[in-house]
Amino acid sequence: MIPRVHKMGKRTIGLLYYLYGPGTHEEHIDPHLVAAWDSLVPDPGRHPDATYEDLQRLLDQPVMALPESRRPAEHVWHLSVRAAPEDPILTDDQWGDIARRMVAATGIAPDGDDAGCRWTAVRHADDHIHIIATVVREDGRRARIRKDGKRSQEEARRIEIDYGLRRLNTGDGTAAKRPTSAERHKADREGRERPAREELRETVRRAVAGVTSEKEFFDRLAVAGLLIRKRVAPSGDLLGYKVALPDDRNDDQEPVFYAGSTLSPDLSLPRIRARWSGDTPLQSSDTSSDQTTDPAPSGPATARRRAATAAWQAVLVIDRGEDAQVAAHITAAGEILDALAKTSAAHTRTELREAAFAFERATRSHVKAERGHDRALRQAARDLVYSGPALGRGEDGATTAMLIDMAFFLVTAAAHWHAKKEHAQQAAAAREAAEHLRAAYRAAADIPLAVLYQRGRRLPQPLRRKQAAHLRQAVPELAEQVLAEPGWYVLAATLADTEAAGHDPTALLVEAAGRWELQTADSVSDVLVWRLRRMAGLPADASAVPQPNSSPTVPSAGRITEPSMSRSDPRRRAK
Repeated sequence: MIPRVHKMGKRTIGLLYYLYGPGTHEEHIDPHLVAAWDSLVPDPGRHPDATYEDLQRLLDQPVMALPESRRPAEHVWHLSVRAAPEDPILTDDQWGDIARRMVAATGIAPDGDDAGCRWTAVRHADDHIHIIATVVREDGRRARIRKDGKRSQEEARRIEIDYGLRRLNTGDGTAAKRPTSAERHKADREGRERPAREELRETVRRAVAGVTSEKEFFDRLAVAGLLIRKRVAPSGDLLGYKVALPDDRNDDQEPVFYAGSTLSPDLSLPRIRARWSGDTPLQSSDTSSDQTTDPAPSGPATARRRAATAAWQAVLVIDRGEDAQVAAHITAAGEILDALAKTSAAHTRTELREAAFAFERATRSHVKAERGHDRALRQAARDLVYSGPALGRGEDGATTAMLIDMAFFLVTAAAHWHAKKEHAQQAAAAREAAEHLRAAYRAAADIPLAVLYQRGRRLPQPLRRKQAAHLRQAVPELAEQVLAEPGWYVLAATLADTEAAGHDPTALLVEAAGRWELQTADSVSDVLVWRLRRMAGLPADASAVPQPNSSPTVPSAGRITEPSMSRSDPRRRAK
């Protein structure tokens, strides 16, 4: 259940006309009262003799009783309360009870206080009500409604329990502002996938990923097609910025601009500057350098391997580091997801975009980030952006699966950290991002793992028994589980590749299995495959590896020792 305190108003009659009217898009159906401060209040929606003016005069009576000099300029209080889409449809009596609980909790009409404010609750849709009140009490005093938004949220959590509704997570005030109903209706009317506010927030976040200077940041915004307004002090210093979509216009056909800070608390210019404040060397906003203009000296596949390495190091920090360092790494993890969504192939892009969109909430909390420690992750995000878009096949596609696998591990570690800190919304956002990454992994891993699966099936039986012996010797407690998985053939092919490349499969398996726990993996085979291929420096695209009986060509990328965590088993469809 979502309560929302709206901006205080001046005209009671204007809000009544809206609540009882047809709505912006004829969405108001059968508007009527479900509760009020007095059971005898006339209802213009159900009683033909009652008028909006009658109800307005009754609501405003305590205000008008005051001398004109004491009347507040803004006296109309407005709260909307909306049920979740999956909640059952509540009756009028139930909504009336919810309205009475809300006005009591917020201080409009406390329980047992006969001199509280006058209020009414109007229902014009199945899933929500609007509560309108005047903030002058019957005794002429102003209502004590400080922190009414927080108190309405706390009461909503209690109502969810009492009514068996979907239980939402308690926020901490660090979430980005939600689009207003008007913005959502406008998006629907114009056929937009998301309201302009959310589209701009996503675009700006992608522009921030790995950025190292103001010039680079604004250049990326311009390339993305946004309109930009900069706020400059008389001294010439840049104070802030606003952005707009070229086709998002108001009634006067002027672009609708949003300040970065209104898109999200961490997208204000000072907060963006803080991201690169710990980078070395620090680039000034007007300095052009190779670091800020040149692309990364690698292709998409190499950038993805490096990002997987940085992600693993970040997992260690999140698991064991100080809170301020962890907060910085979680924020930078969001940059990795933004960069990955921006540069990956079409068949993974939608899920990766949704993962980044969801994880955005997990990047903010009241724990202040200590910048500089996250430099490797931010550089990895930068490398992803400047290495260019990856193809969905070959080494690009396979290393995309490798990085998604590690990114899943990274956001899961973030979810665990937030849960320990009782950051409920952030933990839920990270878990949601993990599910999108799981889906993206399936799409990315299908082809490279299907190749390995077929190669494993074709291995001579003596060679496959030899790999099984390595497995039993290295991880006896997991061997039978792995041998029963469909992915065993994938692991067998990978063990054969490591042996052909000159490694000791048993020793490598011991090291790979000991890098991180395996009990929570859906497919232990997947976990070990990606760990072994990185540790042995094998191509992620197994079709590039010679058969074990031929002379091997070992890649020169070097040995990568960071582990991976996989949660899916794509070979079930590849068989």
